[in-house]
Amino acid sequence: MQIIDILKHEPVLFYLSVFIFSLLIGSFLNVVIHRVPIMLHRRFKAECINYFTEHHPALLHQDAVAKEIAQTSAYNLVVPRSACPHCGHKITALENIPVISYLWLRGRCRGCQAPISLRYPLVEALTALLAVVVAWKFGVTLAMLMAVVLTYALISLTFIDLDTQYLPDEITLPLLWLGLILNFNQLFTDFTSAFWGAVAGYLVLWVVYQVFKLITHREGMGFGDFKLLALLGAWLGWQVLPAIVIISSLIGSVVGISMILFLQHDRRIPIPFGPYLAGAGWVVLIWGREINQFYYHNFLGM
Repeated sequence: MQIIDILKHEPVLFYLSVFIFSLLIGSFLNVVIHRVPIMLHRRFKAECINYFTEHHPALLHQDAVAKEIAQTSAYNLVVPRSACPHCGHKITALENIPVISYLWLRGRCRGCQAPISLRYPLVEALTALLAVVVAWKFGVTLAMLMAVVLTYALISLTFIDLDTQYLPDEITLPLLWLGLILNFNQLFTDFTSAFWGAVAGYLVLWVVYQVFKLITHREGMGFGDFKLLALLGAWLGWQVLPAIVIISSLIGSVVGISMILFLQHDRRIPIPFGPYLAGAGWVVLIWGREINQFYYHNFLGM
């Protein structure tokens, strides 16, 4: 309690603590973004192997099968240690300091001088900056702590979807349930709004998906998008879903049209919608009340 009291009375210390801690979390999110899709892919392959070896035990004695099983069991968020993909140089603790190490190494591997993606420090900095905004909005409260957790999850989902066009259930579903549990005690909204927010969030995009598929005979989005909007509804309530859908659709449309016009993006290649949902959800997390008041006052006269 003494630490909480100090943070309440020393806002600079509070924001600085959130910033530094979130820089460290941002470094971990880079691991999550890179490894979770690989872990899921390997787990799927292992499940396929297990299925076939049950019916064909002789496959277990093949070196390729044994290697796949070994790789699956030895790869997670902790092991193996992070290493340069070009030369295999193991990243030391001094080389893994968020942002600072990237600047110190001048964006290159210490072992082979291969360039390191700028995205790593950008994810770390983005995580820290967004967390500070959350801290400014909610103060030293449980709501702030949980909103920061949601922010971390949305950043992870954004970059995973950009890389793979996949939103893992392993992130979305636990966060959906967490939102419902938190709002059982009305942390962000009342439980009824949270429950119907989860239901409506899923059904809105599911209906859009079905109508689009019926008209075009193509799939316009993935089921992960339904679950992500359901997650946001569970955290923030059904009342903010129109704002999330409108903001994400507008930004997605502008970006998509710009990519087609200026970058010659192939229209047949889908553009992930998850990042726009996640971004709109975070904006509504911070300014949802103001957005709704503006909308009701200016467009509905309420």
